[in-house]
Amino acid sequence: MSEVIVLFLITLALIAVVLRADFVLTVIYLLLSILLVGRWWSSQTLKAIDIRRILTPHAFLGEIIPVRLQLKNQSLLPVVWLQISESLPVQLKLSGTLRRVIRLGSKERVTLEYTLEGRKRGYYEIGPLVLYSGDLFGLADTQQRRMSASYLTVYPKIVPLNRVALPSRSPMGDLRHKQPIFEDPSRVIGKRDYVAGDSLRRVDWKATASTGRLQVKLFEPSIALETAIFLDLDASSYDYRTRIDATELAIVVAASLANWITGARQSVGLATNGQDPLIEAGSPQPIPPRRGRGHLMRVLEILARIQSSDSQPIVDLLQREIVGLSWGTTLIVITPLLDEALFDRLFQASRAGLSAVLVPCGPATHLREARQRAKYFGFPLYHILIERDLDQWRN
Repeated sequence: MSEVIVLFLITLALIAVVLRADFVLTVIYLLLSILLVGRWWSSQTLKAIDIRRILTPHAFLGEIIPVRLQLKNQSLLPVVWLQISESLPVQLKLSGTLRRVIRLGSKERVTLEYTLEGRKRGYYEIGPLVLYSGDLFGLADTQQRRMSASYLTVYPKIVPLNRVALPSRSPMGDLRHKQPIFEDPSRVIGKRDYVAGDSLRRVDWKATASTGRLQVKLFEPSIALETAIFLDLDASSYDYRTRIDATELAIVVAASLANWITGARQSVGLATNGQDPLIEAGSPQPIPPRRGRGHLMRVLEILARIQSSDSQPIVDLLQREIVGLSWGTTLIVITPLLDEALFDRLFQASRAGLSAVLVPCGPATHLREARQRAKYFGFPLYHILIERDLDQWRN
């Protein structure tokens, strides 16, 4: 009950006592009845409202996300007025709040709809939703009820890639390869006459019987590409003037490469030193290389939430994680910090049977010297200064 109403009733009571006016007491009783009944009414109806927020928890960048609010009055008492206020992230909608005022009859159901747009990758809180209600005359205090928030993950941008030259030391797989030494016995492309030195395991006995000459199978060259992406989001690795754009570009590159590798039916994993808001320890656990779209969605979940922060150097992350990788795994290291410690770590990995690819994003330190070192060690280096530089992998 507001202070103004209390003061008004006290004034009326004093008037009634001084003037001995019964009709003033009647007015006081009437106002008190309206206040008490109105407060009880709004409290009961507010509790009886069933609220549901329906939205898909995941969306791709640029996607329109419909959101539905379903409200049902489960009471026989009508809701005189109901104000709905929902907080929305400004990154997904121009307006930061949703406000509506409606009326709900007895057992009535109302559905409100609005849309969000995935304009920026991230992990967003939708809500909380707050309901306000009161009596018809606005005399009683406004009642409120809060509904918990929902969460929406917007995946990072994925640039479609058609051709990425990644080295591999694993000879059995699905990717075509130029070197005939890497042949896949499951992919027969033809036959030829037997020559001295051919293995008897390659002999095609049916073709031999039909032609009368000894025939051997020809296999298509292929490789298996098991890849681990190491994404450096340590803030100290980036120039503070371009840190935001460069780290976002690095995430786009990581998501695009993971999507291309999965589309080629190969295994991909992810390790990063960035900050995950859902993990108290900070950096997420590395995702080991696996195949399939479901696994790709798991990688994209991490890339959607991850943020740059002050964390362990990328060299320490490499040293800790590569010991658990299979022989022949390709390391894609996305970092602008191309120092001597990084090359020493990758050289040791190369001696252990791993391949390495360097992908600095944004302005990189000592790029000329890094190119010379990469050429000396045999590490491919692709500098992605802006997103348009990904075109080299699209044609």
